[in-house]
Amino acid sequence: MCTMPSLNIPLPPCIFLVLFFLLISQRCCYGSYTPLGFDCSNTSTYSQNSSYPSNLNLLLSNLSNASSKNSYYNSTTGGEDSSETIYGMFLCLNDATKNQCQDCVSSATKYIIQHCPNRKMAMVSYDYCFLRYSNQSIFPEPNPSIFIHPDDSSSYVEHNPIPINVEPHRFRKMLRDTMDEIATQAANDRSGKKVATKETNFTNQITIYALSQCTPDLSTSACLKCLKTVITKFPVCCTGQRGARIFYPSCYIRYEVYSFYTTKTVPVPPLAPPPSKSKGHHDKMRKKVIVGTIVLIVLILLFSGIFLLRRWRMKKSKAPKMELSDDLLSGIVTAESLQYDFSTIETATNCFSAQNEIGKGGFGDVYKGELITGQEIAVKRLSRRSSQGVEEFKNEVVLVAKLQHRNLVRLLGFCLEGEEKILIYEFVPNKSLDYFLFDTKKQALLNWSVRDKIIRGIVRGLVYLHEDSRPRIIHRDLKASNILLDKDMNPKISDFGMARIFGVDQTEGSTNIIVGTYSYMSPEYAMHGQFSVKSDVFSFGVLLLEIISGKTIRTLYQEDGLHDLLTHAWKLWKDDRAMEFVDPTLINGDSKSLSEVVKCLHIGLLCVQNEVDERPTTALIAHILSTDSATLPEPNPPTSFKAYAGMKTINQLTNKSIPLPILQESITELCPR
Repeated sequence: MCTMPSLNIPLPPCIFLVLFFLLISQRCCYGSYTPLGFDCSNTSTYSQNSSYPSNLNLLLSNLSNASSKNSYYNSTTGGEDSSETIYGMFLCLNDATKNQCQDCVSSATKYIIQHCPNRKMAMVSYDYCFLRYSNQSIFPEPNPSIFIHPDDSSSYVEHNPIPINVEPHRFRKMLRDTMDEIATQAANDRSGKKVATKETNFTNQITIYALSQCTPDLSTSACLKCLKTVITKFPVCCTGQRGARIFYPSCYIRYEVYSFYTTKTVPVPPLAPPPSKSKGHHDKMRKKVIVGTIVLIVLILLFSGIFLLRRWRMKKSKAPKMELSDDLLSGIVTAESLQYDFSTIETATNCFSAQNEIGKGGFGDVYKGELITGQEIAVKRLSRRSSQGVEEFKNEVVLVAKLQHRNLVRLLGFCLEGEEKILIYEFVPNKSLDYFLFDTKKQALLNWSVRDKIIRGIVRGLVYLHEDSRPRIIHRDLKASNILLDKDMNPKISDFGMARIFGVDQTEGSTNIIVGTYSYMSPEYAMHGQFSVKSDVFSFGVLLLEIISGKTIRTLYQEDGLHDLLTHAWKLWKDDRAMEFVDPTLINGDSKSLSEVVKCLHIGLLCVQNEVDERPTTALIAHILSTDSATLPEPNPPTSFKAYAGMKTINQLTNKSIPLPILQESITELCPR
């Protein structure tokens, strides 16, 4: 029988827990265990009848187990002389905590098996770690050049689309100097971790934060060569941007204009000369003062911990089960009828067993469960390390409990006991959109009829949130993994932990805390913290282009320069080559279907325009989709395009009239305010 984790902590551990929280502040988790990118294409496959599958399972199990104690680990299975030998490794990045490292590697092993079936080599990158395996040696010896200068297919690049507009030439030079410095520091890191960080003040408002890291098995010269190779890629992909990161198989560099790492790594200072005898008396006195001060601080903290522990136990004895406060209950309609006991949820999910786990997100894990009535449920158990606290929990309960629409996931209840914060949703059997859309084998299940139904359903849900809901809701984290699919492939928008409520007459808001998913953020939100219904429209535009192309927003294209998905779509549209952007599995459709695909591509490009007022509202998008023919305005280049092109080129392209190939009739008003 499983029971709720006990809160009756013994005295000594609890004291250390109190000291821990009093002495340090903990950084909130900013990333989610969702891959930044993975690569297993163009590799050979193995037979299920061979020993390769069992060797691979053993290798990944070894890597997952090792992550509880190591930030870097490599392993080999199958024997050196066997053709079924597999080499594997993982590296947790320097800003990952021990728990984040373990969770990240565990997620990577599961993801790589699911999304790279029967592949003899694969690589996956996350915010906190990257993991790879291969049937060829991936360790520096005996041929380090393979791993110091890999081809670009082995790398992963992500950048902030917003450029630095202040003295861009000086910024690029300062960034290059900073990168060269931390590359040398990491290569010569005497701790053996092969990592370095540096903060460089560019202006009074902008500071460059940079981090470089190699796998510890690289020699000093090999690490330096690998990092230098990465540095040469930044002018190609990310020149003048506000942030970027590049993964290579054996090294990694990242920079941002905000602090993204946990602690600073600094060069180890040289050994001090032995103290002279004349200073011996002063040194002894200084040591006594330091020891006395430490003892006094420890005693104060110890008694404070005992006092706090007794107060906590007294409160617990009076209220063994945590009840919702009046503040938390405010705004929740019939909250009592929505509240479940922890034991009920525990039983429904078979004690949150691994077999019942169906998803992992930034705020916690999701489990499939079955109530005693036979009703299937999805249980979102918020992580205790999650940055979503009581306020975000309240936000999601209040919002989703009030929202009733067929294209929004339905909240059945919640649980709040002890440290447990749990949301209970209707069970949606077909997982999320990204599960099908970005899998080369499952893509075929999404013909245009299905994708069209998904697009229209998402728009209906957004129209309800933006126009029909009272109060008005801004989702702020619309993306493929937050679109769930029911048994009939109808979409349901989920995950309202980041949503914001607007008043009846309110049209926009601002915040100093940027939340959501980087690649889907509108430029005004990512750069200035300004959000509105048009922020969701931008995210929908990104999602729409993903649905049409079958490619993730992080896909990069090399034609006449390095471009992301938005820029690639716009350039093909400008050159009357729109069908080259479309997922090939959709091209064999009839002419009416192709016309609808092109119309949706046009809508997507209108949604991701830089200027807020130029983007359509969701109500207008719904109207366009329901109209058989229409003439729409030409889309301007998306923000990501402006990050790469010069301003002269931008002006030329913006002023150019582009003929619309299919749509004819006009809509009189694009952006009603």
